[in-house]
Amino acid sequence: MNHPRAEVAIGDRVKVRLSSPYWRSAGWYEGTVSRVDPYSAHRSFYWVELDIEVEAAQGGKTNLVSVFNPRHIVRL
Repeated sequence: MNHPRAEVAIGDRVKVRLSSPYWRSAGWYEGTVSRVDPYSAHRSFYWVELDIEVEAAQGGKTNLVSVFNPRHIVRL
């Protein structure tokens, strides 16, 4: 396994954590980074295409999520 705190890049396989206030499908899910949008010099939004669909707390399903908190994304 790669070092989990290493820089995450487009095409990387990752695990992301979805938290219950925003997701009915809370927990860790695997997927592939499809886009990285820089936010500041030290943080970015990581767009991850999940292997399965997840359900948002407000309803609706998706397999594309944005992860901002670096503690919620781990390289595989």
